[in-house]
Amino acid sequence: MFVDERIVTLFKRNAHHTLTYWSVFFSFGLCIAFLGPTILDLQCQTKSTLSQITWVFFAQQFCLLIGSSIGGFFKRTLFSALAALFVSALTISVIFAIIPLCNNVLVLAVAMAVSGFAMGIIDTIANIQLVSIYQRDSAVFLQALHFFIGFGALVSPLIADPFLSETGCGNHTENGTEIMHHFRNMLRNSPIAEHNITQSNLPYHEGEIEESNVHYAFWIMALINLPVPIAVLFLMYREQLIPCCPGGTPRLLDKDELAMENQQGAEGSDVEQKEHEAGGHGNIFSCCQNDNLRGLPVSFFMIHILGGMVLFMTDGIVGAYAGFVYTYGVSPPISLPNKTAGYLASIFWAAITAGRLLSIPLSYRFQPVRLLMFNLAGAIVTVLMLLIFYTSSTFLFAGTFFCGLFLSSIFPCMLAYTEDILDYQGCATSVLVTSAGMGEMVMQVLVGSIIQAQGSYSFLLCGMIIACLGFILFIGLLLFHRMHRNYLTGTTKKSAMVEEPATEQNGSAKTEQKEETESS
Repeated sequence: MFVDERIVTLFKRNAHHTLTYWSVFFSFGLCIAFLGPTILDLQCQTKSTLSQITWVFFAQQFCLLIGSSIGGFFKRTLFSALAALFVSALTISVIFAIIPLCNNVLVLAVAMAVSGFAMGIIDTIANIQLVSIYQRDSAVFLQALHFFIGFGALVSPLIADPFLSETGCGNHTENGTEIMHHFRNMLRNSPIAEHNITQSNLPYHEGEIEESNVHYAFWIMALINLPVPIAVLFLMYREQLIPCCPGGTPRLLDKDELAMENQQGAEGSDVEQKEHEAGGHGNIFSCCQNDNLRGLPVSFFMIHILGGMVLFMTDGIVGAYAGFVYTYGVSPPISLPNKTAGYLASIFWAAITAGRLLSIPLSYRFQPVRLLMFNLAGAIVTVLMLLIFYTSSTFLFAGTFFCGLFLSSIFPCMLAYTEDILDYQGCATSVLVTSAGMGEMVMQVLVGSIIQAQGSYSFLLCGMIIACLGFILFIGLLLFHRMHRNYLTGTTKKSAMVEEPATEQNGSAKTEQKEETESS
């Protein structure tokens, strides 16, 4: 069969939990992708400059990082984990509903910070719960989990696109208009060299004020997201975790399922013991404070650090590309119409969705390390081709698709790869999720600032540099993987050598005792 029967059986036994975690990640994707195509409309709504509105990205990603860092606190019991997911998913719907009411950039930044915190909790808890349920078989289910991020992120720009203004926000403030037109009309005479256009040369059209209807998009997304917290609440009801509403009596297990349940319970207790000894899948702070990490080799820590740094770079590219590809598309030398450029974010997230869907069977057939090597190399080649054909709008759409396709499965592959290296005893999940969130936060602000200072061409140049750094760090991760494997092999041999004399000594003692008994 294409999929192992054991994988199917595992999924059937944990279907309700798995589907709920997947649906919560749909909320995550819905919330992460709407800022890119709506950034100019939100700039108009808040009467701010592009430089100021960029800090809304920072607020969201910074609080996403905080939420990811402390999300492990809620995994102590199933009730706390599901309660945190319910509150987070409901918070995202509430934030979508109130965004149209945020007429000040500071208020909008606070709203996005709250949504980012909720997203960080969702990110950590859903990943930890799936890894805890499926362990060595988690790669397939992690790919599916991150497919739902892509699906939510695909839906978000498609909902927003019909409500985007065609000509921008007009002239609410002179400075805001100048910055916006600078980004849209930059490089009139030269696509590379002439980046610094004085404000006196920027166009100023007094009558071009178009009312934005983007608030309808946010209200639609709030309604679409509402079934997600309801699904989490229903799971809590099924698990009898709601004190005022005790759930129905669970169905009786047949003999085979009961045996598997008992076996899983025994294995689960062993796993929990190992997690307690070596940090486990808790929050990142408890991992760093664990005393039992002191005797571990350098390779153990470097695998955490390098794995996190690779995702810092690659998720940074995802965040920066999704956030600024629309701004790049409406700027010269491409100069796409606003409506047409709005499809770039949709194509990017559609490619990520398709890539993660494709990675589900691929992760079953190929090792995560091979998929990581292929995807990182493909991302570098794609960004390089975008740099070469920077004047082609057709290749911008094609390159956007392939860039999303190659970047799509790097996070779940890296998560499965590092957890497998560390035998599910380290803090890889918490470290990787936190590093990915930090990368998105830093790279969006960094790339946005560079685009404003150096021009739109620097958008692709930044992507190329970040992708190459990520590949170099991945090569370092492979080297430390080999070192760690050699360390484990040496430790196993030493343990075997210690056990053999002890066994021989016990055997000789038993023989002497037997001889004494016979002689007596």
